Amino acid sequence: MANHKSALKRIRSNDKKRVLNRYQHKTTRNAIKALRMVTDKSDAAAKLNAVISMIDRLAKKNVIHDNKAANLKSKLTKHVTKL
Repeated sequence: MANHKSALKRIRSNDKKRVLNRYQHKTTRNAIKALRMVTDKSDAAAKLNAVISMIDRLAKKNVIHDNKAANLKSKLTKHVTKL
């Protein structure tokens, strides 16, 4: 266990951030799966903007790597244009 007050606070804040990051990452993954299941092009195009925004937010907060975000956005955009 930590001996310093600042270390205890760091443990608490890390736990809060971990829970929030896990929630946002899981929500984004579910949104990506839902986007891949859509068959209507106009509906998929509308969802694509929201999903790209979520991916960018995760990359900005370093939950996922910038290159992974770019790859996901590229693949999803290709998928939507192919519909």
